[in-house]
Amino acid sequence: MGKLQGKTALVIGGTSGIGLATVKRFHAEGARVIATGSTAASVDAASSELRSIAEVMRSDAGDVRAIDALFAHVGSQYHGLDALFYNAGIVRSILLVDMDEPTYDRMFATNVKGALFAVRAATPLLRRGGAVVLCGSINGHIGMAGSAAYAASKGAIHAFARVAATELAPRGVRVNVVSPGPTDSGIIEKMGMSRTQTDAVKSHLAEQIAMKRLGTVDEIARAALFLVSDDSAFMTGQELLIDGGLTLGAAST
Repeated sequence: MGKLQGKTALVIGGTSGIGLATVKRFHAEGARVIATGSTAASVDAASSELRSIAEVMRSDAGDVRAIDALFAHVGSQYHGLDALFYNAGIVRSILLVDMDEPTYDRMFATNVKGALFAVRAATPLLRRGGAVVLCGSINGHIGMAGSAAYAASKGAIHAFARVAATELAPRGVRVNVVSPGPTDSGIIEKMGMSRTQTDAVKSHLAEQIAMKRLGTVDEIARAALFLVSDDSAFMTGQELLIDGGLTLGAAST
């Protein structure tokens, strides 16, 4: 029997990369899974790949009305929720002097506002013994150039998770954060660079990591599984850094 046998799980941002791998991992462990994506293209592609594995829906994670509609659907069709993984996020590498307000607003809408209002909407549906996992980032801990807005958004996630853990504990619901380091999830390829530039970025990142490689999406998915399963039943308000030792190097400099 799987670790999530008979449970219902929602993965927001579940149509590609870490989210897609997590949907597959949750399903393999026995969960009924709902996955969301923000674009028609991502939803169409995932719907084909996840046929018979998950219900795939289009939902803008940064839009509160869309979030409320999503959870209304989950409530009416599934009558409750055991696990929520909020994986939606926008990454942009922009120096402070080049930051514009629309980019900042969109990043915070998806990375922070969406997470907060998703947890708000999930709270009445989460069953006792349920778990919430928010996707943070090691960028919330290190001062990487070009990551000011992204790092700030992930720092907000870390702080929010601790508060949510305190507030949801009386309901028997746990809240934790999984914070990946550089992961070969396809997100670097979405940053608008050439293939040569992308390869150079990956190589540079790998050199900063103690294990000298990027993480895999399944390694992060397994961490998310740990945090929503009973394996972490006495753990809440905490953060798992899954970074291959990158922050060890940051701490020693």
